[in-house]
Amino acid sequence: MSTLNNKIGLVTGSGQGIGRAIALSFVREGAKVVVADFNKEMGLKTVELITDAGGSASFIYGDISKEESVKATVDYVISTYGRLDIACNSAAVSRGNGPIHEYEHSTFDQTLDMCLTNTWLCMKYEITAMLKNGGGAIVNISSNASLRGQAFNTAYAAAKGGVNILTKSAAAEYGAKGIRINAVSPGVVLTPGLEQYFEEQPEKAEGLRKKSVMNRLGTPEEIADAVSFLSSDRASFITGQILSVDGGGAVR
Repeated sequence: MSTLNNKIGLVTGSGQGIGRAIALSFVREGAKVVVADFNKEMGLKTVELITDAGGSASFIYGDISKEESVKATVDYVISTYGRLDIACNSAAVSRGNGPIHEYEHSTFDQTLDMCLTNTWLCMKYEITAMLKNGGGAIVNISSNASLRGQAFNTAYAAAKGGVNILTKSAAAEYGAKGIRINAVSPGVVLTPGLEQYFEEQPEKAEGLRKKSVMNRLGTPEEIADAVSFLSSDRASFITGQILSVDGGGAVR
């Protein structure tokens, strides 16, 4: 039985990788989806994959680190489908890495803007829409870097740590108003970006596989399945949680 029948969904950063897998999973489970991304070509490809499979989706271009773009995105969902039931905030871009004392202020700020502030902006407008609709479910994409820290990736780890607390705080605010808010924290997942990294540095592949107690990488589809579950009524008594989908990486 499909778990998201007749739901209207929004997935940011769904032009490729984990975000695309989430959009596809939402549709497989019966939802109609708005694909939001700042890569028009990849976003339209996600819509094509959905419609070719018999699903319903539409694309909107947007830079969700900008408030006016986020508002326009949620307004588009409402004008196209009439309401917003479920949303996954997947879009994130990390700028730079290296020792803390060598970070440029602008680089740190950019990472916060595109990994934390953007999530808050999305929630601001998604929650506004869901309150008018009597409730809904939001899932934010975090990272296992947020759980233990990550050397030389400080800005990203700090931003995703902020996503975790943002998720929990918002869940406390809106649980009584019918809006459930959770986060999924992926481990090492074989996305197109990671595949490219392996091509450039193949010696790193085995070490990353061993970050999981299952000695393998995750797939975007495994992350997407967790997001679809948390978005569905099967998770109706779950809110304010950070679910690690990492092959046991958090306990290694």
